[in-house]
Amino acid sequence: MRIVGGDCKGRKLSAPSGRDTRPTSDRARESLFNILRHGIGFQLEDARVMDLFAGSGALGLEALSRGAEACIFIDRAQSAKKCIEDNLTALALTDRGGVLKLDAAHLPARSADVAPAHLAFIDPPYGQGLAPTTLTSLQQGEWLAEKALIVVETGETEGFSAPAPYILADQRTYGAAQISFLQI
Repeated sequence: MRIVGGDCKGRKLSAPSGRDTRPTSDRARESLFNILRHGIGFQLEDARVMDLFAGSGALGLEALSRGAEACIFIDRAQSAKKCIEDNLTALALTDRGGVLKLDAAHLPARSADVAPAHLAFIDPPYGQGLAPTTLTSLQQGEWLAEKALIVVETGETEGFSAPAPYILADQRTYGAAQISFLQI
């Protein structure tokens, strides 16, 4: 697994060992970021990003490599937290990324010292129905900036539907993954 674009392009990423983490493939990540830039017109430069169910942190690290201002990585597993911290260090991005060991589906209210995100990636384990709960948690905890964009990866067969007030802007299928682009 590698960074596919930006300043860190080609740099290798570590992933937590075991089967608990399912990193988004390089190909799907490249397609996702092309859609963000060219299909939706989202400008990553200076954006604040969240990577929920972060695992290796590949999505947030990709965003940082492509010019995002900062990224908060959220995962409840200690192995994921350590892996993300190691990846941030290896890519010399520790000054722009922070890791919170929290349950992404049940976030507390955002603290005043954390700015709301312009872009959030939600990549929960497939088949557990965690995406809608996470979207509600993000909104109730005021983690998102006005007009934020949210990218949700679910299993193709899950039948994902975004809860109000989220609006579906685009949806694509890549193998077993369905990627939904939502706006609030």
